[in-house]
Amino acid sequence: MDALLTSLTVVAIAEIGDRTQLLALLLASQFRRPAPILCGIFFATLANHAAAALAGEWVGSLLSPGLLRWVLGVSFAAMAVWTLIPDKLDGAEAALPRYGAFLTTLVGFFVCEIGDKTQIATAALAARFDLLLPVVVGTTTGMMLANAPSVLFGHYAGSRVGARRIRFVAAAIFAVEAALTLAGHGLF
Repeated sequence: MDALLTSLTVVAIAEIGDRTQLLALLLASQFRRPAPILCGIFFATLANHAAAALAGEWVGSLLSPGLLRWVLGVSFAAMAVWTLIPDKLDGAEAALPRYGAFLTTLVGFFVCEIGDKTQIATAALAARFDLLLPVVVGTTTGMMLANAPSVLFGHYAGSRVGARRIRFVAAAIFAVEAALTLAGHGLF
């Protein structure tokens, strides 16, 4: 249960203000069809985070517990710093293809998540907990919790969220997790 709740919480908070959340706002304002957008986000996140969790679990199995602790601690510290940097949509991401809301969202989210902080967090969480299914369910649910309001409320939700403050909270969580991991303890 710890793996599920930790994964959900970390990713839901880290996702706020992320480029994929900005993409969700853009898609919602362009297509105005929340159901296919939400389905695209779900399936793209599930595929992307399953791959990341598999990679994280594999890397975790290769490293000794002491080395894994240091790798994860440094990873969480890097995530804390990275979370403080606001994401922006690139010009290439702003141009929407003409393939419909679901396919555009599916491809856009999958590509945007490659190398993203939530994908890296998923890999680190899978390595830490060595529990693939709860981590993937947790991170995917966290992504949906963070992105669904953006899709459902469009620009209204985006303008009301204090992304800067939430980035600081997410960074603090990653920093505390880094410190506790390096000290030999986990936050959850």
